[in-house]
Order: sequence, then structure tokens, then C-alpha cells
Amino acid sequence: MAKDKADILVEAWAAELDWLDPVQEAIIVRLSVLGRHLAQARKTALAAGDLAYWQFKVLLILRRGGPPYQASPSELADSLGLTRGALSARLRPIEEAGLITRTGADDRDRRRVRVTLTEAGHRAFEQHIGTEYRAETALLAALDASERQALADLLRKVVLAAQE
Repeated sequence: MAKDKADILVEAWAAELDWLDPVQEAIIVRLSVLGRHLAQARKTALAAGDLAYWQFKVLLILRRGGPPYQASPSELADSLGLTRGALSARLRPIEEAGLITRTGADDRDRRRVRVTLTEAGHRAFEQHIGTEYRAETALLAALDASERQALADLLRKVVLAAQE
């Protein structure tokens, strides 16, 4: 079997740290390497669509909510972990780019605003998510379907433990 970066790093550290669990270290190094690959794929996808990550996150939240692809500013701020003021400043350039609209939900109460994904916003989201998905597919192409399922199951187990 070919050696990867994790194997080389673990060998070096094992010589220095006799208490090091080589399997644990290999897993952590590999997760880190994969995280960097995925971050680069996201960065590349965003650059291709001229979106900042935070802009994409707004589009993602609206799209994930399903039709009619809208949310209140409060819902968006909560989902993004932002204050209402910080969100308002972030929505402005997305609205100016034509990716979202802010409209009154109720003609009787103009304070109630809904943020809605526009057709241009749908296209920008689809372009980005398609580029990112292709990069993720290429990354996982080394595994067959049963291996991908096994990896997904094992990672779920680790994530659930981390969330406790």
C-alpha cells in the first residue's frame, strides 16, 4: 500500500513520542488533510461564482428552507450566528447584486420583512453547489459505494460523540 502524508508524519512522531497512538494520529492527520482539500474546493467554487463564503451561506439557508425560499431577518441571523445589525449590513450587498430581495410580509406592518431568494440567487447557488459537489465527488472517487457508506457511518459515530 502506498504511503501518504499521514504515514510519513506518524513515523516521524512515533520516533519522538513513544506514547503516541499511531492509528489515532493517522486518523487526525488524514481528517485535517481532507478538511484542507474541501476548504480549497469551496474556495475555488466561490471564486468561480464571485461569491464570498458568507454570501453563499445566506443563499444556502434560504434554499435549504424550501419554497418559497425565504426567511425573516431574525431567522437568518440566528442561523448564521449574527446580530440583526450585522446581518443587515451583510444582506445589503447581496440584495444589490440581485441575489435576494427584502420585502414586507404584511402590508399592514412594514416592520415585518422577508428575505427571498431571487432567480439570480438560485442560479448563483446552483453554480456554486454544482462546482463544490463535483470536487467532493472527485475526492471520494477512490472509494466504492459500500466503502463510502462505511466511512459515512463511522464518521457519524465520531460526530455524535463529539456533539455530546
